Amino acid sequence: MNFVSNKMAAIVLAAAIGASAAAAGPVNVFASSSVQAKAAAGFQDMNDAGASLAAIQELVKQGVMSGYGNGFLMPNASVTRAELAKLVVTALKLPINAAQPAGITDLAASKWYYDYLATLVNMGVMQADGGKLKPNAPVTETELANVISKALGRDAASVKHWAQSVNAKPEAITRGELAQLIVTSQKAKPSADAKVVQVKSLNTITLEVTFSQPLTAEDASLDQAQKNFSFNGGLSLLNVPQLKTGSISTYIVPTTPQKAGTAYELTYKGEAAATVAGSGEKIEMSSVGQVSFDTFEVVSELSKGITDYGNVISAYSAGRAATAFILDENNSYNGKTYEIISSMRSKQVTITPEGGEPMVATYVLFTQATDGRQAPKFRLPAGEVLKPGVKYTVTSEWGNIASSSFVAKEMAPLEMESAKALNETSLELTLKADPKDELFAVRSIELTAADGSKLTATYKLTSRKGATAIFDLANGSKLAAGMTYKITAVSPWAVGDDITVTLAK
Repeated sequence: MNFVSNKMAAIVLAAAIGASAAAAGPVNVFASSSVQAKAAAGFQDMNDAGASLAAIQELVKQGVMSGYGNGFLMPNASVTRAELAKLVVTALKLPINAAQPAGITDLAASKWYYDYLATLVNMGVMQADGGKLKPNAPVTETELANVISKALGRDAASVKHWAQSVNAKPEAITRGELAQLIVTSQKAKPSADAKVVQVKSLNTITLEVTFSQPLTAEDASLDQAQKNFSFNGGLSLLNVPQLKTGSISTYIVPTTPQKAGTAYELTYKGEAAATVAGSGEKIEMSSVGQVSFDTFEVVSELSKGITDYGNVISAYSAGRAATAFILDENNSYNGKTYEIISSMRSKQVTITPEGGEPMVATYVLFTQATDGRQAPKFRLPAGEVLKPGVKYTVTSEWGNIASSSFVAKEMAPLEMESAKALNETSLELTLKADPKDELFAVRSIELTAADGSKLTATYKLTSRKGATAIFDLANGSKLAAGMTYKITAVSPWAVGDDITVTLAK
């Protein structure tokens, strides 16, 4: 198709706002050398670009943004859905999928924008309304955020935040505003070559590490991250680095407790990256309390400026809509600066009974804030129980606890009501009441068959829905079809009479 042979030329050049954007280099298949020369000299309406000027200049420099061929770029003109599709597909290097989308009535294969809109629809990035894509309709801020977040593989909250920072009119996005957002999106593409730019210690168990680009999914995985991050002085990374909501490439990195003033050298992927002074600042926790016969919690409060990292990271921004928010570069929001609690994985506290010997209690996985409260759970060593009437005091090398003691009470175990086999390796266990907390975590049940043989099943972490949770058989065991098993709890965490499960033949 010859775009420059008819009156469509100006429209196509406008659609090429970011059409050829690519991290690999400045290539613009639409702009001739004379057009690029004119762009280099500046457009007649560049003074109208305002806050978009730097982004427009960057895209012009790359050769991916051009004007209408008449010396005007029109930075304040509205962007259409067709133009957006072309920009997103080419700028983010999405593979073309030109299959005709089913049920679309206004997308003709002869149109210049067909491949781009078809690609986004087939990817599930862009959706039709009543069978119509409305290629020439203006793009709203909300639609823009949704499209780019899906195409980029980034959380919608972050992209919406970027869009809101540049868009004065939510009902329509302009060419200049889109230029700003596309430049940000280019920076937000993950890279295996990301380098450490800055490291800050936020508190004794939390670092904030900014990279030149976001990490790839592989580099952000736990096994690989533990290989990539190396510290001297006995410091180590404890869980996956988590991208902060709204940031381009800044991560919350949980560590073992740091020693105040110690200079820790970070080596990333075998190369010296940065030196950071260890923080002696402990997290200000509020109180402790018993939750079962062998488990207690350590509570902190958002209202006091302490936030669980799950509220401010991209990975959890959708699931925690009620508590999620975006911190600025100084970790402030609405005028308040927040202390961030990073992952509690592998964390321990010391619990001492009055007149007795101290014990080390270990964090129970996935209990950090699953009940809507910032209250990570800790469990006593196997075989130990909290004795009713005894006062216990909890201390920690990573946190200061304002009300650090509680008197243990006699607490009834959870009550099992029924069980149902899901398949030969999993079953569903239902309690008589919703515990409203992750009290299933790291618990097991024993299944005894009529012939006396026994199987063990363990709780599938985070599977609880109200009073019901999934348990998976351990060690490759399987339920025998037609066999009825009696269920009992391993340790007294739960009780129940005649709780059985049978896998249908």
